[in-house]
Amino acid sequence: MVARAYTVAFDGIEAQIVEVQCAVAPGLPAFSVVGLPDKAVSEARDRLRAALAAMGVALPSKRITVNLSPADLPKVGSHFDLPIAVALLAALEVIPRDMAEGVVALGELSLDGRLVPVIGALPAAMAAAEADRALLCPRACGAEAAWVGATQVLAAPDLAAVVRHFTGQAPLAPAEPGEVQPDAPTPDLAEVKGQERAKRALEIAAAGRHHLLLVGEPGSGKSMLAARIPSLLPPLSPTEALETSMIHSLAGLLDEGGISRQRPFRDPHHTASVAAIVGGGRGAGPGEISLAHNGVLFMDEFPEFPRQVLDTLRQPIETGEVVIARANAHTRYPCRFLLVAAANPCKCGYLADPSRACARVPQCGADYLGRISGPLMDRFDLRVEVPPVAFRDLDLPASGESSAAVAARVAAARARQTARFEAHPRVRVNAEAEGALLDQIATPDAEGRALLLRAAERFRLTARGYHRVLRVARTIADLDGAQQVARPHVAEAVGFRLAVGDS
Repeated sequence: MVARAYTVAFDGIEAQIVEVQCAVAPGLPAFSVVGLPDKAVSEARDRLRAALAAMGVALPSKRITVNLSPADLPKVGSHFDLPIAVALLAALEVIPRDMAEGVVALGELSLDGRLVPVIGALPAAMAAAEADRALLCPRACGAEAAWVGATQVLAAPDLAAVVRHFTGQAPLAPAEPGEVQPDAPTPDLAEVKGQERAKRALEIAAAGRHHLLLVGEPGSGKSMLAARIPSLLPPLSPTEALETSMIHSLAGLLDEGGISRQRPFRDPHHTASVAAIVGGGRGAGPGEISLAHNGVLFMDEFPEFPRQVLDTLRQPIETGEVVIARANAHTRYPCRFLLVAAANPCKCGYLADPSRACARVPQCGADYLGRISGPLMDRFDLRVEVPPVAFRDLDLPASGESSAAVAARVAAARARQTARFEAHPRVRVNAEAEGALLDQIATPDAEGRALLLRAAERFRLTARGYHRVLRVARTIADLDGAQQVARPHVAEAVGFRLAVGDS
């Protein structure tokens, strides 16, 4: 008779239920795992044999066959150890078969029977809830998986505890959700001296999730400004935290016993490959743009990134998701992030300083920023020139607003957007509005419309640029608490749009 247990196989952030079938039949002693397993899954039999021996359980001298169904779905990862163990123990009548069929299990076995944490507990808990089953996982994964309140999560320290639970000797208590608190406070905006225009751009970008380009000499404070954006953003909502943590769970980044409500801040080096930024590689895993989902992606030395990497950003920025195509599968990841890019004005960095600039000025600046293609540059809503700060200004006491004061205005603007888009579940911030919805919420008054039309004609704005100015103007109006977009809001939005290279 065949015993069954259940586990999952991952396709992006989706977890697909896999049925683990185990049959123990007379014949020459053998232990085989079939159903398109990879090397890690095939090695489960040796880990399982050692773990059972440590518990004092000997395998019978029979033919043991484990089938992972559906058999044409690739099975990758060491998390198949525990479900194979549960199915085998049910086939050996060590644990009741009906109880084994009532859980979705995942976990890696060590040779002494301890359960090692694995990636993907959060998506697995979602799949278990949809299948109306409980989730059985290692203890270290319990706090993460318990965030899915629609299913019971049982977190066991070892295989012996699993047996005691199924036999009724010592039932496992349901795991409680855990939340990771930030270790250190985020840098404060008040520490940045000067750069008032750049600070204003940060506030607008944070309020509406508008992509931002900072251009300035080395040492002007571009990286310092970007590092303070997380302090302006509101905490992740429960829905956003679940979305973001599912991606981080698959990437193995949730290793602190819970999930975080702090928005992610990713800052890849400019030598990163396409697979590192967009996703791919072994297992078609998520890249930096997906790890920054609902957070910030900071790309310093932006023109130094390979041209192929920069061009692959264009479609994810526009659609909010990325599809990694492989010969046998298409994996989809969400990637609604705030892109903050920093660049020097030219190769030497001192384009505006005659005493230090190279002899190729101004052609060197055009060549250097020309590495950023026109279609990609068109996707930046805010473009800010960051001038160098004079030494005498560095000696002055800090006089700017604190991050808390700016964050309060950002939170109020975000709250207005949440209420505005309540009937549109796929739209959360102004940067995502388009079509008729954008016309409805961001149509300026007569003076604002006249100004925008003149600017569009004078500076030859593309249709995308025109709509992005409208979105930024809507966000500026939200920060002011205004119901309608007016001429001052449009004027400020146009000014940020044309700050670099167009004015």
